[in-house]
Amino acid sequence: MEASRIAVAGASGLIGTDLVRSLTADGHEVVRLVRRTPRADDEVEWHPERQYVDAVGLSGCDAVVNLAGAGIADRRWSDDYKRTIRDSRLLGTATLAEAAAALDRPPRVFLNGSAMGFYGDTGTRAVDESAPPGDGFLPSLCVEWEEAAAPAQEAGARTVFARTGLVVAPKGGAWGRLFPLFKAGLGGKMGDGRQYWSYIALHDHVAALRFLIDSESLSGPFNLTAPEPLTNAEITAAMGRVLHRPTLFSVPAPVLRAALGEMASEVLGSQRVLPTRLLESDFTFAFPGIEEAVRAAQG
Repeated sequence: MEASRIAVAGASGLIGTDLVRSLTADGHEVVRLVRRTPRADDEVEWHPERQYVDAVGLSGCDAVVNLAGAGIADRRWSDDYKRTIRDSRLLGTATLAEAAAALDRPPRVFLNGSAMGFYGDTGTRAVDESAPPGDGFLPSLCVEWEEAAAPAQEAGARTVFARTGLVVAPKGGAWGRLFPLFKAGLGGKMGDGRQYWSYIALHDHVAALRFLIDSESLSGPFNLTAPEPLTNAEITAAMGRVLHRPTLFSVPAPVLRAALGEMASEVLGSQRVLPTRLLESDFTFAFPGIEEAVRAAQG
C-alpha cells in the first residue's frame, strides 16, 4: 500500500501502540486521536463521551481505525462500569463514523474494533463469521457496537469489523495479568480448564489489521483469532512449558465468581472462534500456535 494518511483512535492502547509503530515505520502518516489539547502536529482532539471530534483533523485520511474503548477486564462489572464499557464503544464509534461520513471525501476504509464476545459462550462448538450473535451483555454490546458504524458505511467507506480474540502480549489485556502469575510459578487452569480460549499473537493481530486496511475487496466482520483455539488447560500447560514453570495451581469456578462477579462468565465461558474469513483471504499467521505466540510475546 502506498503511503497513506491514517487516523487511529485508541492509539495509546495495547494494540494501537503497536499498530501506530508499524504504520509509521512503513512511511504512513498517522493521526492519533487524543482526549486533551493536541501537543503535536500528528494529534487530533476528540471527546467521545461528548460525541466530539475535530473533524478538520480527519480531512484527507484514507483510513480511520477505531480501537478505543474502556477495558473489559479493568474492573468488576458493576452496572456503572458496564455502562462505561458500552458508552465508550458506542459513542466513540458513532462519533467517528458520523464525522467520517460528513467529510467532503470520506475515508476509503473505516476499520472498527469489535470482539469475539459477539458469539457468546459457544461451548465445544466451533464458530466463524457466519454464526449469529450469542446472548448476554457482550454479544448485545458487540451488535450495537458494529451497528454504530453505519454512517461511515452508508457514506461509501469500506467498513470492516475486527472481532478480536485474547491477545497474547507481555503487558496489557488478559495475558498481561497471566504472565506475572506464571513466571512466579503460580499459574494454573481456571475452573475445570475445559473451556476454549481463542487467542492471537499481538504481532499477528497488528498484521491482520494492516492486511484489512490494505485489502480493497474485504469488508464486514473478521475474527482476529489464531487458527486453532485451545482449551484453558492446554494453554496453561503450554505456558508452563515455554516459561519453564510448574502449573500446579488452579482457581475453582466458585472462587472466580466470588472475585470477579458477572465478569467471571468471560473467564469460565468457552469461545471456540475460527478466523475463517482471514484464512480464505490468504492471510498468513506468523505465530499460529500457542507456544509460538507466547515465545513471541517474551521477545
